[in-house]
Amino acid sequence: VQLQASGGGLVQAGGSLRLSCAASGGTFRRTDMAWFRQAPGKEREFVARIRWSGGSGYYADSVKGRFTISRDNAKNSVYLQMKNLNAEDTAVYYCAADAEPFTILSGYYYARNYDYWGQGTQVTVSS
Repeated sequence: VQLQASGGGLVQAGGSLRLSCAASGGTFRRTDMAWFRQAPGKEREFVARIRWSGGSGYYADSVKGRFTISRDNAKNSVYLQMKNLNAEDTAVYYCAADAEPFTILSGYYYARNYDYWGQGTQVTVSS
């Protein structure tokens, strides 16, 4: 699976951005997808995950209520709508695919459980 993330940029605090991740190869419509982010000097951290079948998704506490993950299997794409952004959201955002169909909930949050990664897209929030 090849992943290509896009949509990052510079936004003022309180603003919104929508990230996209286009997938090619593999069986996207049967693959759980996620977004992670990594700020300078910090470890990569989980942001959100969506099951292959869709649904409301799973979120890190820090973004719950502000970010929404969604997918369009017909377009082989996953999205991250981000609202009410703040400076702490500044990071490189990565989309990731989990090829293991039976990852349990507690495993969603660990980057090591994901098999494929996009190249990342920079999100910078100015205060």
